[in-house]
Amino acid sequence: MQSCTPEIPAEAWFKSSYSGAGTSECVEAAAVLDGAAVRDSKNPHGPRISFDSRAWAGFLASLRVNELNRPET
Repeated sequence: MQSCTPEIPAEAWFKSSYSGAGTSECVEAAAVLDGAAVRDSKNPHGPRISFDSRAWAGFLASLRVNELNRPET
């Protein structure tokens, strides 16, 4: 079965600035035409999820709201 998603160059993928050293639960994201793609950093050749630009913007906005509402530790 062939993927309908075009190949994304390795240099397009990035980890979140919240991904620190020594953590194994990291995801990577890449900007793609009209949105973004997400993959597991431990399995870069494995499956990935693509989001259109509206869904990606909504996801990022919800993260910002949650970050602002998170109690300080």
